[in-house]
Amino acid sequence: MTNKEIVQRFNHVCLAGGDQGVFEELFHPEFVNHTTIPGMGSGIDSMRNAIFNLLHVGLSEIRVEIDDQLEEGDKVATRKRILACHTGTLAGVPATGREIEISVYDIVRLKDGKYIEHWGLNTLPLVLQSLKSG
Repeated sequence: MTNKEIVQRFNHVCLAGGDQGVFEELFHPEFVNHTTIPGMGSGIDSMRNAIFNLLHVGLSEIRVEIDDQLEEGDKVATRKRILACHTGTLAGVPATGREIEISVYDIVRLKDGKYIEHWGLNTLPLVLQSLKSG
C-alpha cells in the first residue's frame, strides 16, 4: 500500500467511518501532531481525541472528499473537505441540525506505513463561529 493509499484509508475509514481499530493500526506510537487544538496536547491522544471525542460526538453522516493529494518521499499533502450534519455538541456548540463543511489542508509524514507527524490548517473555527451565529 502506498503512502497516499494509507492516508486515503485513514480519511475514509477512521475520520469519516470512526473505526478506532484502524486508527490504532495506522498511528505510530511516537506520533506528533504539530498543529493541535489548544489544550489537547501533541501526541497520538490529541489526534484520537479530535476525531473520536470532538468530531464523532458533534457530527453525524461524516464524509471526506479528497480534492487533491500529492505524495513526495515520506510525506503526503492532502486538500480535502469534511462534510457532515451537526447533530451533537461540537466544541461546546449545541446541535443545530445544519449541514457543515470543514476545509482541511494537511501534510502527513509516514514511517513504516504509519502516521508519525502531522501539520495542518482547517476551517473548523470559522464553522463553529457560523454555527453560533445561526
